[in-house]
Amino acid sequence: MTEVLPYDLVIVGSGIAGLRAALEASRVSPGIRVAVISKVQAMRSHSVCAEGGTAAVLRIDEGDSYESHFRDTVIGSDFLADQDVVERFVKTMPEEIYLLDHWGMPWSRRDDGKIAQRPFGGHEFNRAAYAADRVGFFEMQTLYDTLQRFDNVEIFHEWYVTSLCIEDGAFRGVIAIELKSGDLYGFRSKAGIVASGGAGRLYGFTTYSHSSTADGLAMAYNQGLPLKDMEFIQFHPTGLVPSGILISEAARGEGGYLLNKDSERFMKHYASTKLELAPRDIVSQAIIKEINEGRGFPEPNGLDYVLLDVTHLGKEKINERLPQIREITLNNLGIDPVEEPIPIRPVAHFVMGGINTTIEGETQIKGLWAAGEAACGSLHGANRLGTNSTAECLVYGRITGRHAANYVSKASEKALPKEVIQREESRIFDGLLRGVGSENPYLVKEEFEEIMDRDAYVFRSGEGLAKAIKKVKALRKRAYRHIEDKNRVYNTNLTHVMELEATLQVGEVLLVSAYTRTESRGAHFRIDYPSRDDKKWLKHTLAYRTEDGPKLEYTPVKINKMKPVARKY
Repeated sequence: MTEVLPYDLVIVGSGIAGLRAALEASRVSPGIRVAVISKVQAMRSHSVCAEGGTAAVLRIDEGDSYESHFRDTVIGSDFLADQDVVERFVKTMPEEIYLLDHWGMPWSRRDDGKIAQRPFGGHEFNRAAYAADRVGFFEMQTLYDTLQRFDNVEIFHEWYVTSLCIEDGAFRGVIAIELKSGDLYGFRSKAGIVASGGAGRLYGFTTYSHSSTADGLAMAYNQGLPLKDMEFIQFHPTGLVPSGILISEAARGEGGYLLNKDSERFMKHYASTKLELAPRDIVSQAIIKEINEGRGFPEPNGLDYVLLDVTHLGKEKINERLPQIREITLNNLGIDPVEEPIPIRPVAHFVMGGINTTIEGETQIKGLWAAGEAACGSLHGANRLGTNSTAECLVYGRITGRHAANYVSKASEKALPKEVIQREESRIFDGLLRGVGSENPYLVKEEFEEIMDRDAYVFRSGEGLAKAIKKVKALRKRAYRHIEDKNRVYNTNLTHVMELEATLQVGEVLLVSAYTRTESRGAHFRIDYPSRDDKKWLKHTLAYRTEDGPKLEYTPVKINKMKPVARKY
């Protein structure tokens, strides 16, 4: 008999958005029972990998402004961002920086003692607050430590959420497996927040931790919620070759150069004003064009590259501002960036799309919100500016945590539907765990990643996407027939197969959305439709689940201040 644990608020995910939501809910209503469920130890959430900075307007007296941050974000989004969302975001963010400072965040400082800010791509002003090049780790540590003050919050480390429980259009809780025992539990809850992060493991060459699969997106999708704008995947310009480990934009923010095999600083041909600090979509496309036209360096496994050169910054500055980058390149390649350039190429890094939400982070299910990279409130549009991601997690952790706490104070407790629990027990223990067949799920995953790396990368085509859709549909039919490990205790084989199911499902949404959008906008570049088409495509994609695959609908972009113009950098 599955045990049901009673809570007022369940948060799925323990990254920056999830921890910030738990903190805000506890600040609003210290007495509510909050469960934070994480499939990893909470401080191993992918948010710790964020490196470069967090954007906020802190220097109005020195020339920055909300209007500038708004404008940079909207233009950077290639005009697909909802402008009411952007306006709220830029005005809310500064307080989050100061709150973290109050809670003990070790921000890097200027000589006058004020929080330091560095330049970042697409921003007209230096507004990336940073802590060397480990900002995500320190933000997570600060939030996690602060959360220890609240006795009402319980963190469930290494629990895998398998499904959301919905009854009569309202959230009732979640079902989760305790990994150390393999037992299934129900979490009864008045409200929920999905903060499960992005889906970067749709790709093989990626900056994401292995835990960053599409679980949260798939759970919402399977409950009838639409996934929005999933065709827009950000490829960070500087992934370390051949591992894909992130080399932070902080390296270019501090003055690093991109060089082709002719030692030419080639960004002058693509963004003559901003150069290496153009938005990420433009820089990534420039790098791949250089490689495709023969000006890159060959790499045996096909990951041809260009160089990121920071040698001119000097050892002292690199050790002060970019210590982690030096450590990464030394440990992984034996390259010291003080002395020689770093081999890089664009790498899958961020999902602009996600679970469709309102400006308040609400989903279409009563009592359920989404925050952080799992959500799509249309802040980033077709391309995210660097440092706006950790900022979004803070702002929408705050917003959704506050709304959920207020909702809980007025909502009545409802039982977790027994049929939902029984259905999950049967699906997992009678179905998946007893599955037999000849397919190796890890080989299926590898084949899927090869498809995505080839056909849904920086440059895409209708022909390639059509072939990819056909192949992924075939993989979905083959994928889940065999689980070797029949034990329950720490059965990562079982959880990997469930992750694979979610990944293939969300991957199909991405491919179908990308195939249907016959234009180039932001991070979605179609070589057969190389121009932006505002007349036809100035709208958001909504993908709904059907038995035959994703059904696409569209909704307008909210434009209340700034009309679309050509992007020039």
